[in-house]
Amino acid sequence: MTRVLLVRHGRTSANAAGVLAGRSPDVHLDDVGISQALAVGELLRGVPITGIVSSPLPRTMETAKLIRGCLPQTAAPRVSRDKALLECDYGDWTGKKLKRLSKDPLWAVVQAHPSSITFPGGESMLASQTRAVGSVRAWAARSAAEFGDRAIVLIVSHGDIIKSVVADALGMHLDAFQRIVIDPGSVTAIDYTPLRPFVRLVNASADISADLCAGVPTESDAAVGGGAGHKSGRK
Repeated sequence: MTRVLLVRHGRTSANAAGVLAGRSPDVHLDDVGISQALAVGELLRGVPITGIVSSPLPRTMETAKLIRGCLPQTAAPRVSRDKALLECDYGDWTGKKLKRLSKDPLWAVVQAHPSSITFPGGESMLASQTRAVGSVRAWAARSAAEFGDRAIVLIVSHGDIIKSVVADALGMHLDAFQRIVIDPGSVTAIDYTPLRPFVRLVNASADISADLCAGVPTESDAAVGGGAGHKSGRK
């Protein structure tokens, strides 16, 4: 068995501005995002992590390295990069404001039937889920072979990617994955066994009380890309 800890990168300037960053190479953590990554590192300081894997985009690598810096140096594994954990390729939507995208007729389809969507000039959501789930399962199997039941792999990726992996682990159709919330700087835990995965924790943060006290959403649409999270105003 392998326990996989899925961490969404900390908040970025694009998240704060309501922009769909996608695979933009020049998006970095802002001050809030750095604080979120460090908080995750402190939360995981006592966890005997046997592997760290990240999407190769700057915001995920920055998050992974900040978390690694909080771990005991004698036990901290190096950060591996895996392109299969990249954000969905949103194609022509990349770099545009979410408020503007919400007026596109395709937005309603993304909300209700994401499995049918291929972004103009980009990737299908089904393809992004397939590659991400394959990657997570492969890292889980590789780690189990090396470390047995001690295997705990930290994977740093993106909101929609983590949501799609959680949906797979729960046996949900991709069309239902918009019901899942994955905030920046959150931790999700899934145990992969030979028979089935067990979802232990979803969208937890170092400050669980803030999660529980956050306001109830005022609209039904999910933010493509995962949004800025309810903690976006906290330093």
